[in-house]
Amino acid sequence: MENHKTGNITSWLPTSKKEVENRGWDYIDVILFSGDAYIDHPSMGCSVIGRVLEAKGYRVAIVPQPNWQDDLRDFKKLGTPRLFFGVSAGAMDSMVNHYTAARRKRSDDAYTPNGRHGARPDYPTIVYCHILKKLFPETPVIAGGIEASLRRLSHYDYWQDKLLPSILSECEADMLVYGMGERPIAEIAKQLKSGVKISELTNIPQTVVSLKKECIPNKSGNDDDFILHSYEECLADKKKQAENFKHIEIESNRWNGRNLWQLTGNRVIKVNKMYPPMTETEIDASFDLPYTRMPHPRYNGKTIPAYEMIRHSINMHRGCFGGCAFCTISAHQGKFIASRSKKSILKEARQITKMPDFKGYISDLGGPSANMYKMHGYDMEICKKCTRPSCLHPQPCQNLNNNHAPLLDIYHEVDTIKEVKKSFIGSGVRYDLSMSSNKDPKINKINRKYNEELILHHVSGRLKVAPEHTSDRVLNCMRKPSFSLFYKFKKIFDELNIKYDLHQQLIPYFISSHPACTEEDMAELAAITKKLNFHLEQVQDFTPTPMTVASEIYYTGYHPYTMGKIHTAKTPEEKQGQRKYFFWYKPEYTAEIRKSLTKLNRYDIIKELFGSNHRKQDNKYSNKKK
Repeated sequence: MENHKTGNITSWLPTSKKEVENRGWDYIDVILFSGDAYIDHPSMGCSVIGRVLEAKGYRVAIVPQPNWQDDLRDFKKLGTPRLFFGVSAGAMDSMVNHYTAARRKRSDDAYTPNGRHGARPDYPTIVYCHILKKLFPETPVIAGGIEASLRRLSHYDYWQDKLLPSILSECEADMLVYGMGERPIAEIAKQLKSGVKISELTNIPQTVVSLKKECIPNKSGNDDDFILHSYEECLADKKKQAENFKHIEIESNRWNGRNLWQLTGNRVIKVNKMYPPMTETEIDASFDLPYTRMPHPRYNGKTIPAYEMIRHSINMHRGCFGGCAFCTISAHQGKFIASRSKKSILKEARQITKMPDFKGYISDLGGPSANMYKMHGYDMEICKKCTRPSCLHPQPCQNLNNNHAPLLDIYHEVDTIKEVKKSFIGSGVRYDLSMSSNKDPKINKINRKYNEELILHHVSGRLKVAPEHTSDRVLNCMRKPSFSLFYKFKKIFDELNIKYDLHQQLIPYFISSHPACTEEDMAELAAITKKLNFHLEQVQDFTPTPMTVASEIYYTGYHPYTMGKIHTAKTPEEKQGQRKYFFWYKPEYTAEIRKSLTKLNRYDIIKELFGSNHRKQDNKYSNKKK
């Protein structure tokens, strides 16, 4: 079996018994099961783990999207690995993948060939681990990936509408790896290969283990350990769950955090502290592994939508210090930025130019936030002691060096590559970061230049930014900057477009039903965005996902940091009552919005949205429907 574009089948990690035999292997060290299709790309977690272990000398195979509903032959076909099975639900939480914010089942799956739905179960971490433990009870099973990572302690599950314990207590895995898993998985493999039993591996950073309750420390709040309220206490009292989350987020964001302990039933869940951020050498080593950057040849002739988005993109760093209340990036990747070297990034850019389908355009030079590359504190000793969840909210930290010069240098170097016609920035840009005033006038000048170069040279017709809301009260709960800053950025964008006759669009993202947001806030958002001449496209209804401040507020009703009560829209009627304002310009929403605004006594907004002829417009639409 050959792939005429990128070499033979052995360029990928084996996925079948025949591929294992083609390599002449008589054993496998590690077998990885993934809820995603196998795309051998540095953006795909299972591929990264496989390549990292391969580089350490282990024999690794991947079983993508195994059938869990038949005779389980996919789980049996490669036999028993010498070291362990690895399980990942995929690149995103399966429930976000499967269901909308209204809990309706989606009809497609971007991580499956041809976008076909139904290639993975709900909660694959639990389903796959159960099957493997039943078939191979003596072989260690290690769970990882985003789904497991964000469910490592008691968490609210929006789809079941209840508080669940650590996923480790439900999936029967021997251990859970959270966050970016290169270092913990390499250490686990090393220890198991040396003969250490899986039950003895209780202290590896970025792992979660289930222990006898007697193992819990006698004293909480020491330099190494913090004891959380038990799962049962959190079930009985939502305030205790909110209190827990503050400590969970703080310890996840610290340079040198503490181990977290949570009693759950007759066991105790121990979350070992995170590794410090990767060094440049370490992150380069991961990205420089021999990825084909292609889906496995088994998918030839099929399109994997998620791959189409990333095939010509470059991820330049990990981590995010924005700390947005609704976002899980820092909970998984950490708050501190780990940046690749320019050499590593340019090497990947040249590799992309050699892809047979490359037409001269790099779709994204970005990261979790596009413009945090190489950013850190002036005094890192201050950063190492800091417990702020965000370096940008409520005001940018004075110790933050927001110099965009290294980023501009990368843009310039990539654009000098002969085969590159243009490089775009497809990741979200934090304009509050590029517009934040620095104590150094030279950096302020560089950052102004960054905004100009971004708009003039790196926008593919449309620049997406995320103000998220127009209400400063809601934005404060979101840990986002005032909407007044969006006006300033839009002014720069519009002036440059007029000056250079660019005809580009600024596309803002907005969220409805976020904690602290009322229907009146959404009505005002509609009026404000109408004045700005926006017909909104990039919008979403808030979906609570595990391990975010916003989700904890949604479930508990309390803000974890203040313990003050926060209003949140919860019922389908309340959520739809907010969401409809995104589409005020659609005739089918006019009558409903007018009725709601009348109840709110906001005749001023009715006039702003529909003008003096709004009654005629309503009648016209009503007659059309008849």
